[in-house]
Amino acid sequence: MADDERNFTNRLRAESFGSLAEQYDAYRPGYPAQLIDELAALQPARVLDIGCGTGKAAVLLAARGLDVLGVEVDVRMAAVARRHGITVEVAPFEEWDSAGRTFDLVTCGQAWHWINPARALPRVLQALNPGGMLALFWNYDVMREPAADAIEAVYRELAPELVVPADRRGTQDRPGTVSIEADGGFQTPVRVRRYESERTDTTADWIATLRTRSEYATMADERREPLLAAAAAAIDELGGTVTFDVHTYAILAHRQD
Repeated sequence: MADDERNFTNRLRAESFGSLAEQYDAYRPGYPAQLIDELAALQPARVLDIGCGTGKAAVLLAARGLDVLGVEVDVRMAAVARRHGITVEVAPFEEWDSAGRTFDLVTCGQAWHWINPARALPRVLQALNPGGMLALFWNYDVMREPAADAIEAVYRELAPELVVPADRRGTQDRPGTVSIEADGGFQTPVRVRRYESERTDTTADWIATLRTRSEYATMADERREPLLAAAAAAIDELGGTVTFDVHTYAILAHRQD
């Protein structure tokens, strides 16, 4: 991702999720069934899920009958994933030891931007069997009108650094493929798939979801709480629900044979 405040160099944000592990598990959305079904259709004998968090992707893959191993940097996030039945090894992926184990599918949902690709990609290639796939994916929410304009007004007053202008909604943070294609170990061109869905949240659920995002988790209380209170009031005035168009992007890259 282009914004340096969203990548692996910002360790305060990258490692801010553990204290909110239960909320993260309860309120963060999962991933489209179509994406998970397409990955399961590859019939991988073993799956490695990088930055598995509380198991948002791993649980869906395991439910399709796949053998999934998670790697997660935070012990509190890992503990929640284990409660869901996922085997998790706690380590930064850049330092994780595969111990000679190999996988047919390596996944990373909503976490690759917190990982140093220069150090991680060689480990992915080492862990992937020839012809195996690396799948990186992210969800991006685009709030529908009239809520979008109402929330933008709140943010312009209380948190202008978080404002996404109307002409950029739904376009920011789209993943690129340069770092993977330049590595040389993957077949090219790398594919980028897009999946469309929608989600409607109550005010309370949306605010709870925001609290699990790193930019809010690391914000000072005296700024975060008035911001979230004002945002909640704006949605309540519009009826107490907010609807999003959800764009899920997946980067799919096969290891060279």
